[in-house]
Amino acid sequence: MKNIILFVMLTVIVFQVRAEEVSIIVNGCNLKGTLETPKSEKPIDVVLLISGSGPTDRDGNSSGKNNSLKMLSDLFYKNGVASLRYDKRGIGASDKMNEADLTFDLYINDVVEWVKFLKKDKRFSRIIIAGHSEGSLLGMIAAKRTDVYKYISLCGAGQPAYSIISEQLKKSGLPQDQIDQSDKLLDSLRNGYNIKNYPPILYSLFRPSIQKYLISWIQYDPIDEISKLTIPILIVGGTTDIQVDTLDAVKLNKACKNSELVIIKDMNHILKEVGTKDRSLNIASYGNPALQLSVPLCSALIEFIKK
Repeated sequence: MKNIILFVMLTVIVFQVRAEEVSIIVNGCNLKGTLETPKSEKPIDVVLLISGSGPTDRDGNSSGKNNSLKMLSDLFYKNGVASLRYDKRGIGASDKMNEADLTFDLYINDVVEWVKFLKKDKRFSRIIIAGHSEGSLLGMIAAKRTDVYKYISLCGAGQPAYSIISEQLKKSGLPQDQIDQSDKLLDSLRNGYNIKNYPPILYSLFRPSIQKYLISWIQYDPIDEISKLTIPILIVGGTTDIQVDTLDAVKLNKACKNSELVIIKDMNHILKEVGTKDRSLNIASYGNPALQLSVPLCSALIEFIKK
């Protein structure tokens, strides 16, 4: 009989649920996420993970599967820290929505509501926001609007969106007259005006259904937003990131007195160790879920959270 009881107890321990599916409804949109909570007899810290731009899901996957954010959740779990990662509205398991109705401010408000969700859970003591890429800007703005413990920027831009877009177009090989025209179009969007005439080759960038989002996004300057934060901040950049330069991390760090800057050697944009900036080799890692997170990154994150 004792052996049977012992077997039942062991079974419960082995099959204890590590991750749970959670959801909240914000502005009529059902948002879905994964909450991973290590077993603890007292409240523990929890990290809210925010994914990057485009159709990137809660695990950090977009055009390819790399599982970078899922790996971060695993890292936190193994170190006694809970985490919540979620599909942004219109992405993954969260409710679909019309692209023309999407704005950057909706994304910010979603982060705020996830923070409120976590604050209601008595299993958690302090909330840390960690934003990756575009999620870095979302996270720093939401951190200012909520009472969170710490903030982490992972490969986040240090300049406003219109500057990023303009630089990318200059590097794209477009004729100079089209680059000049694009800069004028960006100025119109900065001033809140929709645009109708744009080069057909740039339809995907300036298409009518995305203009509302662009207008709301380019109003925010990461340097200005991060300077408003008074909580402890960790800013991380990677030397082989082909999307965001390490100079952006330096700019963010200089904008606030309460931040730590960590530049990870050979870490690329999806937080993996890739020892080259060769575009084809770098991009190949975006679809390689077997490639693990940068070890120095893991150490820096846990040290900052536990400090």
